[in-house]
Amino acid sequence: MIFAALAFDFINGFHDTANAIATCISTRAFVDPERDSDGGGAQLRGAFVSTHVATTIGKGIVDPGNVTRSSSCRPWPGPIFWDLVTWHYGIPASSSHAIIGGLIGAVVAARGIHPLQWGGISKILVAIVVPRSRGRSSRSS
Repeated sequence: MIFAALAFDFINGFHDTANAIATCISTRAFVDPERDSDGGGAQLRGAFVSTHVATTIGKGIVDPGNVTRSSSCRPWPGPIFWDLVTWHYGIPASSSHAIIGGLIGAVVAARGIHPLQWGGISKILVAIVVPRSRGRSSRSS
């Protein structure tokens, strides 16, 4: 299980960094090749500073009392495969949502739908579907 989690973490790192850097380059936010390393450095610092996504994944999705050793090993292969496929084809995709789906699927396969915490799952679904406000409108008053 530890090896699978570390493998996912490693693949998630280069998958998400590729998405972030591609966005910076395609929008011309970084026009100087030397600045590309700044984006990679920001990704690395972010991994040590913020744990919000991990906290969200760890709480409110399934009842921890129903997570067995076996079901905690099963979520990893699907998201690892998904990250590799989407990285290979250059498809921007969320590793976090893939691991959430893997976790839900593993628990449902092992214990059924009863351990699912629908309040946490609905928050995630709303966050995926409903666009977030980006601040003030660009319209002038």
